[in-house]
Amino acid sequence: MRFKHRYFLCELVLEDPRQRHVITQGTVYHNVKEIVARLHGDFGVAAVSVALSVKYLNAYTGIIFIRSLKNYHKILGSSLPFITSLENRGQRYPCFINTLHIAGTIRSCQRFLIQYNREQLDRLLRNCTNPSEKENIRQSIVSCTLKSVEESEFTEDEEME
Repeated sequence: MRFKHRYFLCELVLEDPRQRHVITQGTVYHNVKEIVARLHGDFGVAAVSVALSVKYLNAYTGIIFIRSLKNYHKILGSSLPFITSLENRGQRYPCFINTLHIAGTIRSCQRFLIQYNREQLDRLLRNCTNPSEKENIRQSIVSCTLKSVEESEFTEDEEME
């Protein structure tokens, strides 16, 4: 039997963005489990814990991929907005987690993220006043393709071997 999953593409917004490097995948995992337990009790945490994992966390951009079972993804999705801070080694970091997209595969989340970043760059382009800033943002928009992401992941995998 195959287990179906749902992937949450989330954005971690910290009150002080300089503290992003302190947040780890384990920190997010334990805080998510804690909020699910507080909101949905023993059943909620047991249902979500079966396949809950933080697949990816980018400390620079604050992007997070969280995996859950398809049958219980609504429990996880209803709990994420209630995270107001993350606790790591006795320190509390005020934040919130913004869910950008929910999909059945990581690949579709990546496609959405590329499109989302392209739209954000377009917004920045409209607000630019300096011609050199506009050119830098245009170059970023041009380089924002799925093919370049796949190639960079492929080269990283080769370097690891």
